[in-house]
Amino acid sequence: MKNVERRETAGNIKAKRIIYYILGILEILFAFRLVLKVLGANPGSPFVSIIYSVTNLFLTPFYGIFRIAVSEGIETQSVLEPALIIAMLAYAALAWSIAKLVDIMSNNKEPKVS
Repeated sequence: MKNVERRETAGNIKAKRIIYYILGILEILFAFRLVLKVLGANPGSPFVSIIYSVTNLFLTPFYGIFRIAVSEGIETQSVLEPALIIAMLAYAALAWSIAKLVDIMSNNKEPKVS
């Protein structure tokens, strides 16, 4: 019986690692976007364009919550997107919630009948 419990625990740990791995990739992409926007990166650059394109998909639900702050510089335009910060927090909370749900579902053990 202990082997079954170990497999459930190993599966539980593996599922949580996958959840947090996906969150980590998403948060890294968001961090790149934040830095690139604040520093006024050229959106015509292929790397910047890819980062913006990929993250736009995940930011769509959060647009319009706050206004975007724009600061004009001599050569660049610095942009702060509050929606990006909200999205980073929301996706982290979502990943944590899903990981907790995995814990809850794996800890449902049937009571022993004596």
